[in-house]
Amino acid sequence: MLSMMITANGFAQGVIDVHSHIITPEFLSALESEGRSMDEGFPLPKYDAETHLRWMDEAGVQTSVLTLAAPQPTSVKVVRQTNEAAAKLKQEYPGRFLFCAALPLPNVDAAVREAIYALDTLKADGIKLATNVQGQYLGAPELDTLFSVLNERQAVVILHPHRPEPVNRQVMQQTPLAMQEYLSETTRAVSNMISRNVLARYNHIKVVVPHCGAYLPLAIPRMKSLTPVMQKNKMVGSIDYEANLGTLYYDLAGAHSPEVIRMLLTITTPDHLLYGSDYPYVAPQVLTQSLQRMQQYLATEPDLAPFREMILHKNAERLFGPK
Repeated sequence: MLSMMITANGFAQGVIDVHSHIITPEFLSALESEGRSMDEGFPLPKYDAETHLRWMDEAGVQTSVLTLAAPQPTSVKVVRQTNEAAAKLKQEYPGRFLFCAALPLPNVDAAVREAIYALDTLKADGIKLATNVQGQYLGAPELDTLFSVLNERQAVVILHPHRPEPVNRQVMQQTPLAMQEYLSETTRAVSNMISRNVLARYNHIKVVVPHCGAYLPLAIPRMKSLTPVMQKNKMVGSIDYEANLGTLYYDLAGAHSPEVIRMLLTITTPDHLLYGSDYPYVAPQVLTQSLQRMQQYLATEPDLAPFREMILHKNAERLFGPK
């Protein structure tokens, strides 16, 4: 059990980071050979477990949940290699790493096979899904088979934005994806799932939305207000907002602040908020300062202080603990 591992290791803070990335040599090599290393508009950072653990120790992070970075590799073999590398790190450093396995979408059959292998054989702690792969967006009907399999296993799913398809390259060059479009992309994918009740229909899946919920605190009220109009014009069917939103968790990687948390609490509850760093995409010293700032305002803001331990580790312990 995760909380037991934390206590046994004796870390005072016991912070759990649900948003960090593994970048393997095989993954980098595959992207370079395909000419895709700059698909997301910026180079991938270097990664090794020892440097990651050093930062975790310095910052007081007990456990990091690893997911594959963007862009999505096209090779089933590379996806498998990455998942096995993450599983090996989890085994070599008990209590320090968990991982959510990548899937070789847009091939749904291959993705189902990899999900079953990762969850049942590699003992993955969940699944990572890109917002879209080659234009196949989450919420697309052809993904229902995959979601059914994940639902049967009560899987945790961590989302991460990828380059939108199609993409306006002039905008991408002028305003890099991470500055704005990743937030739009996350909101787009989650909204697309909600509009088809994907999350309500497969409600044993718990979905982690990255980057402080993106634009969902603004988008959800708008969706709700426009639903009757869209239904009258037969553009959408019935949408169970309560059931859909009840499956969503939110990591606070990125521009977290007391104000952002309060905004998130307009669409969720404190037990669905999680700490995230986005390691190794941000300099370690910046991540440490950011975590210290979060710990400070969670201790001093009267309305948020009751949720401090929940956000820093207890919610993640419950999410990734025994089902």
